[in-house]
Amino acid sequence: MIIAMDGPAGAGKSTVARITAQKLGFLYIDTGAMYRALTLKAMELNIGVNDTAALIEMARTASIDLVNNAQGVLTVFLDGKDVSAPIRHPRITKLVSDIAKIKGVRVIMLELQRKLGLARDSVLDGRDIGTVVFPDADRKFYIDADFNERARRRYKELKEAGQDITLQDIENDLRNRDNIDSTRECAPLKKADDAIFIDTTNLAIEEVVNKVLGYING
Repeated sequence: MIIAMDGPAGAGKSTVARITAQKLGFLYIDTGAMYRALTLKAMELNIGVNDTAALIEMARTASIDLVNNAQGVLTVFLDGKDVSAPIRHPRITKLVSDIAKIKGVRVIMLELQRKLGLARDSVLDGRDIGTVVFPDADRKFYIDADFNERARRRYKELKEAGQDITLQDIENDLRNRDNIDSTRECAPLKKADDAIFIDTTNLAIEEVVNKVLGYING
């Protein structure tokens, strides 16, 4: 079974997808983490976001693997190295949408995401899972929330992680990412016609997960 979960940053989709996968015993695939890993590699190699040819070649040769432990925690490996922590740094967040919008990069990632997803029952979250990666997914969800709530959640998450950042920084970043993700030419962020829409603004994570499981098991 393939479960697709799309939505903008800060809506809670990654947490919901991870917990849902854990409860079902499915593989959790965070496609955003894959693009973050590529962004980290681009920074390490000093490849600019406008050097499309170099970024595509880098994506073609990069080795990215995702491993879930028994508790459902995802570990991201880039070229054999655990990069789960560094890919969450704000400097990666600022650039990831610019790299993820490149068509050639997305084509390469699409192939890898499909390969991972078809290996076993999976829950995938991202921006284009239900529209492009797995348009025939068994269940599709679009997870969203009020902009201010999304910003508040992301701010709380990063502050708890010890990062020095302001709410204004988060709001500016979210607006920029929303704009890039929804207007990019290749695989823009949008709700699939047959996706179930869930507004998480006033819901706890447990409530959202229960809603999702209800649709899956119903």
